[in-house]
Amino acid sequence: MAAATTPGTLGRTLRGAGLDRVLPYLMLGPAIFLVLGVVVYPLIEGLRSSTGFFRFGRMVRSVGLDNYRQAFADPAFGEALLTTARFVFLAVTIETVLGLGLALLLAREGRFVRRIRATLILPMIVTPVVVGIVFRLIYASDVGMLASVAHLFGLNSPQILSNGDSAFWGLVILDVWEWTPLLFLILLAGIQSLPVEPFEAARVDGAGAWRTFVDHTLPLLRPTILVAVTLRAIEALTTFDQVYVLTRGGPGTSTQLISIYGYQTFFQFQQVGYAAAMLFIVALVVILASGFAVGLMRSRGR
Repeated sequence: MAAATTPGTLGRTLRGAGLDRVLPYLMLGPAIFLVLGVVVYPLIEGLRSSTGFFRFGRMVRSVGLDNYRQAFADPAFGEALLTTARFVFLAVTIETVLGLGLALLLAREGRFVRRIRATLILPMIVTPVVVGIVFRLIYASDVGMLASVAHLFGLNSPQILSNGDSAFWGLVILDVWEWTPLLFLILLAGIQSLPVEPFEAARVDGAGAWRTFVDHTLPLLRPTILVAVTLRAIEALTTFDQVYVLTRGGPGTSTQLISIYGYQTFFQFQQVGYAAAMLFIVALVVILASGFAVGLMRSRGR
C-alpha cells in the first residue's frame, strides 16, 4: 500500500517540482482578479468615459479634456462641491465630538454600560434608505412627528424640508444620528487600548480629570481620532442614499451634494462624459486627502 501523504512529504514534493515559489502567487490570484475587476477596471473605464462625448449611452467621439474644462467652469459644480464640503465638515465634526464624549463616558466595563453600548450602535446598522424614509416622516410638515409635537403645544408645524437652511441642517442631523456610533466604536476601542501607566502617574500627581484628558488622553488618542475622522470624511463625501430619499438635493440646491449632482447629470441630463469627469475629479480629491491623512499618521507615529 502506498504511504499516506503527510504535510512534510507534500512540502518536499512541491519544492521538488518548483511549485513552492509559485504557490503564494496562485493563492493570491482570486483576490488580485477581484481587485482588478472591482477597483482598477472601474477607474480605467471612468477615466476613459470622462474624455468622451456620449449619445444614447454610447461614446460617439473623444473630446479630450473638454469635460474637465466644463466642470471647472460650471458654477453648479462649484456650488455642489462647497455644499458637500460644508456638509462633511459639520457632520464629521459633530460626530467626532459626540463620539469622543460617549466613548469617554462608557469606557468602563459594566453590565448596564454594555447594554447602553449595544443600544448606541443600532442606528449604524439600519439601512441608509430606511433612515432617510424615517426622517422624512419625522420632518413631514403635515403628519410628521415634529408637526404632531408642535400641535400639542399649540405651535405651527415646522417647515423643515421646505426651507433651504433647515433642510440642510435636517440632513446633518440625520447623518449625525446614523454615523456617530461608528466614531464612538472606533474611539472607544482606542481609549481601551491606551497604556495605563501615564494615567496612574497623573493620578499620583493629583491631576484632575480635565488635566488628565488634555495632557494624556487626547495626545495618546490623536492617531485614533485621525483615523476615525479620515474614514468618516471619505464616507461622508459619497453620501447619496439618505439625501436622495430625504430631499433629492432640494429645496433648490440647498442639499445638492456632489453625489446628487453627478447622479442628475448622468441619469437625468444624459451627460455621461461630463458626469464621469466630475466624479473623477472628486475621486482624485479623496485619494489626495487620504494620502495626506496617511502621511500625517505616519509622521505622528514616529
